[in-house]
Amino acid sequence: VLTDPIVPCGQILALHLSIPSVFFLRGLPCSFDLQATQCPDPPSYVPRTFTDNSDHMTFIQRVENFFLKSSESFLCNFAYLPFELLASDVLHRPITMKELLSHGSIWLKRMDFIFEYPMPVMPNIVFIGGINCGKEE
Repeated sequence: VLTDPIVPCGQILALHLSIPSVFFLRGLPCSFDLQATQCPDPPSYVPRTFTDNSDHMTFIQRVENFFLKSSESFLCNFAYLPFELLASDVLHRPITMKELLSHGSIWLKRMDFIFEYPMPVMPNIVFIGGINCGKEE
C-alpha cells in the first residue's frame, strides 16, 4: 500500500490485510516518523518544526526546543487519539501511533539536506528530494 502516514488509514488497511506499506511523505508532525523508525532525535540537537532554529542552537534555543518537544507529545497524542481508536477497533488489539507506523516497510521522504539539517536515518528511509521542484525559467 502506497500511503501518506499523516492520515494513517492506509497503514491500518495494510496491517489488517498483512501486506507491506510504503510511506510517501515530507514529514510528520510530532516527529512520529523519527520515533517509528527509531531514528535518534535528541531535543537538544534536532530543531523542532516551525522554530526557525538551525542545527547550531544557543543554550536558550535548546531549552526552548526541549519544552516544545515535551508539549508536542501531549498535543499529538490527543490529536491522533481517534486514529488509535480506529486502529484498535479494526485490528482487535490496542495499538499506538508509534507502533502503527513502525510497521512501514519503506519511507520515501520528499526532503533533501540542502533545505533541511543533516540527521541520522535508518536504512529503510530513502530521500527523494527534488521530486516537487519545477524548472527554473
